[in-house]
Amino acid sequence: MAPDFIAFLILGAMAGGFINGLSGTGTALFALGFYLVVLPPVQAVAIVALMSVLAGLQGLWLVRREILAQPRRLLRFLIPGLLGVPVGLALLDVIDAGTLRIGIAAQLILYGGYFGFRSALPAFSRRTPLLDSLFGLVGGVLGGAASVSGAIPAMWLSIRPWTKAETRAVLQPYNVAILSTTVVMLLFKGAFDQTAQTALLITIPTGLVAAQVGIAVFRRLSDTGFRRLLILLTLLMGLGILASELF
Repeated sequence: MAPDFIAFLILGAMAGGFINGLSGTGTALFALGFYLVVLPPVQAVAIVALMSVLAGLQGLWLVRREILAQPRRLLRFLIPGLLGVPVGLALLDVIDAGTLRIGIAAQLILYGGYFGFRSALPAFSRRTPLLDSLFGLVGGVLGGAASVSGAIPAMWLSIRPWTKAETRAVLQPYNVAILSTTVVMLLFKGAFDQTAQTALLITIPTGLVAAQVGIAVFRRLSDTGFRRLLILLTLLMGLGILASELF
């Protein structure tokens, strides 16, 4: 393997693994830019999705008690999200994915830019099971149609005044389940060819170690600090999606 090939894989795995360990989402945003330099798009997406799932399993263990304490809360997001993935894939035949991604990016930038630098964070404490399911469904649809399943749920969860563990107990398993579905579909499409398998030998161990570093930082964050991190991450997601479409 060429040195630059290895270097970009390591850098992408370190960036994506760290942000996954830190926040439970955003792996593709931080890793794909490196991977697309040395890999075809389908293989790059497949590798990043698998790395996100494997790194996310470590995060699931971290908040296992919170997941088991309120399984219905998670299912309100997860079941509609999984149902939304094939809907999003079907929509690809009638909508332009690039235009959709730009629209999502604009919304994330406005939200993250407005709330990310305010001294007081938004807080929506009332129980909203129907809205939770709606945001879970939208995330699944957008995941199938535009590969941005975690963006809208992360935005919604960032305004919930839950503890950081409670928030992660929804966001992490949601992303793992949606991306696992993506990995399976890409597997059947032949995305994990010989080049991808070789890249995984570097990506997986590096990403898992980097995720542990991110988890260590997560443990030190306050609940408010984690909410602010999610809001700023929505801004970065928006900027990253916009940059990928325009440039």
